[in-house]
Amino acid sequence: MTDLQMGLIGFGGVAVLGVLAYNKWQERKHRRMAEELLSARQTDVLLDEPGGATGGAAAADAAHRAPQERVEPLLRSDPEEFREPGESALGQNTAADSGHTAAAAKSAATAEESPSSHSSHSSPASVSPTPADDQRGGLRDSPAPMSVLSPKIDYIAAIQVVEPIAGCRIREAQRATLERLSKAVNWIGHNEDAHAWEPILDDSEREYRHIRVGLQLVDRKGPLADRELSVFKVAMQEMATELMGLAELPAREPALRTAAQLDEFCAGVDIQIGVNVISQGQVFAGTKLRALAEATGMVIDSSGRFVRCDDDGDVLYMLLNQQADGFSAESMKTLTTHGVTFLLDVPRVANGDRVLTQMFELARRFAEALNGALVDDNRHPLSEAALEPIRQQVAQFQAAMAAHELPAGGPLALRLFS
Repeated sequence: MTDLQMGLIGFGGVAVLGVLAYNKWQERKHRRMAEELLSARQTDVLLDEPGGATGGAAAADAAHRAPQERVEPLLRSDPEEFREPGESALGQNTAADSGHTAAAAKSAATAEESPSSHSSHSSPASVSPTPADDQRGGLRDSPAPMSVLSPKIDYIAAIQVVEPIAGCRIREAQRATLERLSKAVNWIGHNEDAHAWEPILDDSEREYRHIRVGLQLVDRKGPLADRELSVFKVAMQEMATELMGLAELPAREPALRTAAQLDEFCAGVDIQIGVNVISQGQVFAGTKLRALAEATGMVIDSSGRFVRCDDDGDVLYMLLNQQADGFSAESMKTLTTHGVTFLLDVPRVANGDRVLTQMFELARRFAEALNGALVDDNRHPLSEAALEPIRQQVAQFQAAMAAHELPAGGPLALRLFS
């Protein structure tokens, strides 16, 4: 055997020993990480269950039923007939079933039904990173952006990886599976330099070790289905494996139970108020409608509506064509209509009672300028006195939302009622 052969054999032996040593080091590294993640845990602002939500068998059953058409409360003109928001939300079902958009375009004094069942949100009871992780990443001192992720309305998976991973790679993992879900999926990562949570963008090159992925439990299309929750959980577990990390997932049953309760509450406060301006024999010309609307600061949006927005760009109320055609800059030159509806989406607007007053005053001015009539759903004249009970009911509903820490017009409400 030559010296070359002996050298090659020796080099091969050293290489094998090196690989074995590296594998052993990696094994110990992963074992230490797993021990850290599974040891005693402390509070995580994203994953803590807020205040022990419980529910009975009926609520649990409701969480497993397929979404049904939601029933909305009726705003009556007699104050004695008003039902407390808490009762309509968490007690008996409300009365009328109607299509959300169609009824809203007609109703001046009725609360209209959204096209879907509002789902409740789970407050997932889950675990948090260890104290060591909290100190390294500053997790305990950095609140999450509520507009992106919240344990009140999201089922949140907590994922921690061994080595920091670019946001674009995180978002790509399990993309095909998550895109098939009907509910919104939101991502945040912990920026260890800024000690703050931030949204993970599709093209982000910033690297993260601590990741939270939330599946929204409810929107106006209804509650999250048990089957979709199962798909999400499997996807999160597979993503953690793919990224060489560990995933912590809240229990399924409490999430669905809390979702059913919150869905019922949302159904009781999800109303839209319409004020109608109709012609009295003549038609309204699109050019005049546009001039009036733009003079008051309204603009046409991509959905064919005139909208009035606040300083932050959030919609306060809308102006809809009662006929099938929507509004557009091109069509306004030739458009004619027999009626328009001013619409207030109560859960999505702060200070709804005051905004309703503003909207009613604007509708009255439109009626005067167009020689039209201000009427309710039954074509009865609508006066300031008739509007007062509705204004009181709007204030009651929004007070109930605030009591449930879901203020109307806030980030969570805008996500819920979408």
